[in-house]
Amino acid sequence: MPPATSQPSSNRKVPAFTIALCGLALMAIAQLLVAGMALATRFEESQKVKIVEKTVAKPVVVRVPDATLTEPPAAVVQAPATPPPARPIASEPPRRPDPTPVREPEIADPRAEKLFREAREARVAGDMGKAIVKLEEAASQSPESPNIRYELGLVHEQMGVYDTATSHYQKIFEMGISQAGKYYDLAAKKLRDGFDKPDAMLGKLSLGRVRIFKNSNYGNGEQVILTVPVQKAPTEEIDIAELAVSVVFFNRNSRGEIVQLEDNSWVKQLWTTLPFDWVGGEESLRMIYTIPKPGDGADPPFGSVSYYGQTVSLIYKGETMAVQAWPSDLYARMPRGGPGDGGSMQPEFQDTLPPDFNPDAPLLPPLPEN
Repeated sequence: MPPATSQPSSNRKVPAFTIALCGLALMAIAQLLVAGMALATRFEESQKVKIVEKTVAKPVVVRVPDATLTEPPAAVVQAPATPPPARPIASEPPRRPDPTPVREPEIADPRAEKLFREAREARVAGDMGKAIVKLEEAASQSPESPNIRYELGLVHEQMGVYDTATSHYQKIFEMGISQAGKYYDLAAKKLRDGFDKPDAMLGKLSLGRVRIFKNSNYGNGEQVILTVPVQKAPTEEIDIAELAVSVVFFNRNSRGEIVQLEDNSWVKQLWTTLPFDWVGGEESLRMIYTIPKPGDGADPPFGSVSYYGQTVSLIYKGETMAVQAWPSDLYARMPRGGPGDGGSMQPEFQDTLPPDFNPDAPLLPPLPEN
């Protein structure tokens, strides 16, 4: 009987080889699944909308108030008693009453009046696009208002669109003095004398050296007082309603970053030389910047801050006439370009408070002495 033969050793290794191949295949499939999940996650993240915050300058724009508003209220300064009128002498003819002064017409629609005032502020600040949008909306509410039409003329004049500006002035002139009021004379002057280009005032209207005082006696936080001189050439005539000073304050936060002021309620201002007479060729604006103590309910979102500096722009008819920045690196943060006084114009740091500064009522001018 022949002996039993054994199977070759190679046949016994086939199951182990098959198991190894299956294991490698499973590992490859797992790697493909992981890679697919990673790609899916990246794709989902790429579809998310990213919000990028952009810092927009918030300047404090100070215009020259109407001179009629600078008189102290009657509750503060009593007006002298008016004597009874004298009886006219029989031999003299009765005196004719003075002519009624021409007044500014009122805008009947309250919304149109609000838009008109917002448009004027935008024009003085140099935002002509915003001014036109608001004026066109106001004109749709009060199409016959000479106030709105004259403001439209000023905006187009400052933009250099002189034909459109002339059209608005001509329509005001055609209204007559009874309907246009004081705008009749203003429009007639524009049509008669032509237009004054804003850049004609370059070199004739400028900023003096800004003076800075850090009030170390202020105990409720940090207080800085600025005096901003506005200078004018002696032979020039300007419209003070078109004059404005724009100031942007900057702080250093607890992380050492330079950030612009977010809360303009920290800034108060006062023209110290009203009414303007340009004696000495200069008028002064006082800015009082107060940073409250941390914990007083006015903490900024980026932590405690301290005063760093400011940029100052002089604006006339919507055009920047002069700029100053302290420290000088803030020139790069100016909201828009314009002629500057150069880096050589450094501020004057004062050691004492202004002589007429009243810490108890810093925004009120001193009462006249009797």
